[in-house]
Amino acid sequence: MFRLRYPFIVLCALVLGFFSLQLGGLKINASFDEMIPQNHPYIQNYFDTRNEVGGLGNVIRVVVKNPSGDIFDPEFLEITQKINDTLFLMPGVDRAWMKSIWMSSVRWTEVTEEGFRGGPVMPRDLDTGELRRNIRVSGILGSLVGNDLSSIMYVVPLLENDPHTGQPMDYSKLSEILEKQVREEFSRDGKAEIHIVGFAKLVGDLIDGMKQVFLFFLFAAVIAGVVVYLFVRCLRSTLLVLGCSVTAVICLLGSLILMGEELNPYTILVPFLVFAIGVSHGSQIMSGTIADVGAGFSPLSAARNSLARLLMPGMGALLSDGIGFLVLLAIDIPVIGDLALCASIGVFFLIFTNLLLLPMLMSVVGVSNKAAERANQAQRRASSNQLGAWAVLTRFTSRRYATGALVVSLVLLAIGFYIRQDMQIGDLDEGAPELRADSRYNQDIGFVNRNYNLTNDQFVVMVKTPEQQCSSYQALQVVDNLAWELSKVPQVQSVSTLSTNVASLIGGLQEANPKWNALPNHQGLLETATQFLITDFPEMVNTACSFIPVYAYLTDHKAGTLDSIIQAVEAFKIENETGEVEILLASGPAGIEAVTNIVVERSSLEMFIYIYLAVAAICLIVLRSWRAVLVAIIPLFITSILAEALMVLLGIGTKVATLPVVALGVGIGVDYALYLLAVQLVHMRNGLPLREAYARALGDTGKVVALVGITLSVGVVTWAFSAIKFQADMGILLAFMFLFNMLGALIMVPTLSYFLMRDPGRDRPAGPKPDGQDTATPETEPRQTSRSAAPEPAHLS
Repeated sequence: MFRLRYPFIVLCALVLGFFSLQLGGLKINASFDEMIPQNHPYIQNYFDTRNEVGGLGNVIRVVVKNPSGDIFDPEFLEITQKINDTLFLMPGVDRAWMKSIWMSSVRWTEVTEEGFRGGPVMPRDLDTGELRRNIRVSGILGSLVGNDLSSIMYVVPLLENDPHTGQPMDYSKLSEILEKQVREEFSRDGKAEIHIVGFAKLVGDLIDGMKQVFLFFLFAAVIAGVVVYLFVRCLRSTLLVLGCSVTAVICLLGSLILMGEELNPYTILVPFLVFAIGVSHGSQIMSGTIADVGAGFSPLSAARNSLARLLMPGMGALLSDGIGFLVLLAIDIPVIGDLALCASIGVFFLIFTNLLLLPMLMSVVGVSNKAAERANQAQRRASSNQLGAWAVLTRFTSRRYATGALVVSLVLLAIGFYIRQDMQIGDLDEGAPELRADSRYNQDIGFVNRNYNLTNDQFVVMVKTPEQQCSSYQALQVVDNLAWELSKVPQVQSVSTLSTNVASLIGGLQEANPKWNALPNHQGLLETATQFLITDFPEMVNTACSFIPVYAYLTDHKAGTLDSIIQAVEAFKIENETGEVEILLASGPAGIEAVTNIVVERSSLEMFIYIYLAVAAICLIVLRSWRAVLVAIIPLFITSILAEALMVLLGIGTKVATLPVVALGVGIGVDYALYLLAVQLVHMRNGLPLREAYARALGDTGKVVALVGITLSVGVVTWAFSAIKFQADMGILLAFMFLFNMLGALIMVPTLSYFLMRDPGRDRPAGPKPDGQDTATPETEPRQTSRSAAPEPAHLS
């Protein structure tokens, strides 16, 4: 392989150049459909019915407040009319379903001696007195007009694809239009205060916040470079490790562009993870090469030796990383599948850049004399068991320290299990948990919730009937009873549906007699009222009179709230659904989030099992010992449980943003144990006692394990300062898992090895030995104490 290193290096340079040219097409966006579990039956119901009436899914709400008066100020009304026109003409707006007091479809109706009178809420002559009366009569106070009459709301449904281009909506561009052409344009002189909520605006704010991620990436790269340089004192080797890791990231991004993929709020974290994994594996190759050069090998022989020693554990670790990512494909949420695919492609490139290209480059560039001399001195100290402070870790190969470490680990595991019992699914806070509580978006949500009865936390239950049967007494009675059951849930703020409007209209037909404000078993009256509502309130029923949405507006979208709604509807469905009336879940922003929580809860255990089975299989292939597999896996399991306990303590629920963390932590965390155990097993199979074998593993790979664990933890913990809350949560959790997986490898590998693995140097009782288990002594160990005396590299087999 090394005979072809120059052609290989040139080929890699050409590939890097090709992918670098693609980076100009890199885009950051998100899709509403991609962030929901598309194959769940409830979401299939949403897809099948979302075109029946508008505004069931992706809706933004814009609220404009008069900071110095009420909405009847003529100058303020002029501003709101311009805002209405701007919103109406924005790209991607489903204009037929847009609602505000300026839209002619928003009407008022009243009963008079002569019958019904009505018309658009906004008078033609903009008479404020008439407008005030129309608002009162129309019943839109608290929905399209604030309860204190100081603000109005625009309900703006969005299309999934831009009708002009056919491409998915560009939420970053849409958010920019909302900010510049609406918020900045009309609030700059202080005459209007504008609040914007909804999925599209949330994604736009997330994309703006993601731009900080590139700064964190740069900061982490600088930290990694400084720490690695201080460890090896070789600038050229440090730059090679960082350069090969960045090369993998560039190839990853270029390939995504060629595949037509875009980065989203979740996959934008993958380039950093790929870089982190690359630094981890590259540091091992670099350290081994420098050590061999210090022992007297030529750069070519040293690079070849290092690759031969670390090829199997390195390949196994990268495969475990890749499988850890691929396991995420089991989660039925496309955005998580994108993350899994993106990360797996990155790991594929790392095999070539950091496992193959790096040692070839080091064989050409070489290492500095200073670094080689420091490595030689360190090797001499390790050969004479002079590990300095690192010698403390070898004590865990003795009964006393191993027992103590095991007891502490079991206590931590028990505490973790106890705390994780309070683990919850979904969002635990009000507002948008993806952003911080003091973000402008969450402040806007707070304003809307305080001033309106209809919030963005809208849960929609769908009722289907045969065509032209929505006005039947049986159907309307089921809908009315369902609305009553939903209104009894404490977290439901209000309920709106066809049956309540039909009852109000029939009361109006009977001279507004409140005794008639009900659903009479009279088909003629019901059909008359329903046909009137199809025209004036199209969001209440479709034109085919076969689909009735029941809107429940919630106080929040916490997991407990959504669970209670699901349970109430399911219980009602069992008792009331008939062959003619079908009750379907779920739609609306809160309904879709409820389904997402269901999928996350189901997938979390499956993913946990799959990732550990996959990692265990890779470890078994690499280490060829089931005992060693247990030694590698048990610390990972303890760290996973403690990470979930940490989530409880920090108030973080299991959701789409945090679900991948466990898989990432396990897939990457096993690298530490693999590198340590691979070297330790070689020496133990050659007859060295556990203590000395582990000491040599520490000297060869253990110090780099500690270096990488600390470096990666410091790098990802910087995410805690991100404006995006879920990225901050992921940074804290990943930093915790990187650090504890590193400590688990350094402490628990010798501890569990003492209890689970056969120690060639341990005293055994007198008597015949089992076949094939003659005790080896250090004198029979074939490995030379000096690297320079060993012309051939040591192999794992």
